[in-house]
Amino acid sequence: MLDRLQSLADRYEKLSELLCDPDVASDSKKLRDYSKEQSDLQPAFEAYAEYKNVMEELEAAKMMQGEKLDDEMKEMVKMEIEDLSSRQTALEEKIRLLLLPKDPNDDKNVIVEIRGAAGGDEAALFASDLYRMYTRYADTQGWRVELMDVNTNDLGGFKEVIFMINGRGAYSKMKFESGAHRVQRIPTTESGGRIHTSTSTVSVMPEAEEFEIEILDKDIRVDTFCSSGAGGQSVNTTKSAVRVTHVPTGIVATCQDGKSQNSNKEKALQVLRARISDMKRQEEEAKYAGERKSKVGTGDRSERIRTYNFPQSRVTDHRIGLTLHRLDQVMNGDITEIISALSIAEQAELMEKGE
Repeated sequence: MLDRLQSLADRYEKLSELLCDPDVASDSKKLRDYSKEQSDLQPAFEAYAEYKNVMEELEAAKMMQGEKLDDEMKEMVKMEIEDLSSRQTALEEKIRLLLLPKDPNDDKNVIVEIRGAAGGDEAALFASDLYRMYTRYADTQGWRVELMDVNTNDLGGFKEVIFMINGRGAYSKMKFESGAHRVQRIPTTESGGRIHTSTSTVSVMPEAEEFEIEILDKDIRVDTFCSSGAGGQSVNTTKSAVRVTHVPTGIVATCQDGKSQNSNKEKALQVLRARISDMKRQEEEAKYAGERKSKVGTGDRSERIRTYNFPQSRVTDHRIGLTLHRLDQVMNGDITEIISALSIAEQAELMEKGE
């Protein structure tokens, strides 16, 4: 571990030199890449510097134990050694976590797709509730939400909603939300007061940059049409809505939220790139299907990951067995405790696997 830390520290200091190089300063790509690399290394670099300092102080304190000291000094040295030993243990644990392999997508923006699944209108209404939950959570994180496409039903629910969350580290937290979300409650349309079970699916994809997923003009077909509202009625008479089809894969992305055709096309291409990237990621993961899958991971959208029980004000994440009895707060965007628990479970699993 110490050899690896020293190697990281050497690289961090080398990057500091490179960032002061005029040739690098004049190259925007190198400047961006080196700055990001150093920023990623900084937590481990600082922890290692603190660890070395603690070890030096601990060694000095232990040497003092061998000297002739009065009782008061002996007690002070003993307390200092205990304190430094405790800091050493805490730093070693922190460093182990910092050295765990990092998902290269963790710092990226995300594109989130929510769809009403089993349950008809109630599933669509729940999809709109999930959208509200995530937008409120994004607000607490200082992230910006950009609506990309929405398809509503007559009750105001979302058959489908696609939106982007812009913010550093968005994927590192939102990636755990992919999967099937189940709701148990009495629908507003239920006159008999019976509890219904419905599901909505969530897919969270890291934003794919243009240089990561190249889409050639010859490989896409672009169709324009009038945007529509609930029930399919046209909401304007201009063909501002855009449907982009990636011919080689058959993947389709549609956007009709903006008033500008060019804006809608750009948003549709963003979704298309993310979907193509997600398809490639799933293909790569399928190659290792025989290996033990992660308990938390990024979630298959068909996998039931969480249940929201309204009559009992209970939300349960089935992957880690976490149950909270404050559903109102969760639906209002307070999902930090759930996401933190999932992140810790992922870290523990990585450490257990020795990665």
